[in-house]
Amino acid sequence: MKRINILVVFTLLIFSCKEQDKQKEEGLNPVEKVNYASFGASFNVKDAFKSEVITKKYENLSAKDTIETKFSAVVSEVCQAKGCWMKLKLDGGSEAMVKFKDYSFFMPKGIAGEQVVVNGKAFIEEMSVQEQRHYAKDGGESDEAIALIVTPKKTFRFEADGVLLKQ
Repeated sequence: MKRINILVVFTLLIFSCKEQDKQKEEGLNPVEKVNYASFGASFNVKDAFKSEVITKKYENLSAKDTIETKFSAVVSEVCQAKGCWMKLKLDGGSEAMVKFKDYSFFMPKGIAGEQVVVNGKAFIEEMSVQEQRHYAKDGGESDEAIALIVTPKKTFRFEADGVLLKQ
């Protein structure tokens, strides 16, 4: 009987290790035992992509495409007026501009450099000069820097219905 129990435990260990290897191959973050502060709708971090993987997904999107996804990334900037948007660092120096669905929640202003997991819709958008200047002003940019914004730009956008902030 002991041999059967040992065999069952050993078999379970092998299968659990294979699941972690599969997640790594697919670019998914393995589920970590981490505490998160939750903002907006609650969701599970399981199957959240790493920032390198979501960058590739963004690069393959056209302007009319939208994908439901979740991914983890580091916050590079937050709206200093009221926390109504944030930018996340992606692979290769690019960023994703994140807004919150229906402005139903806001993020703390001092979380630049912190790790978050976002859940929602990823899409591509061409940001107008006026909108770029608005975000630059909210971000605390100088008037000189704002005046240098003169052309629209293609941006990676994300509408989050929920955000988990790593504690």
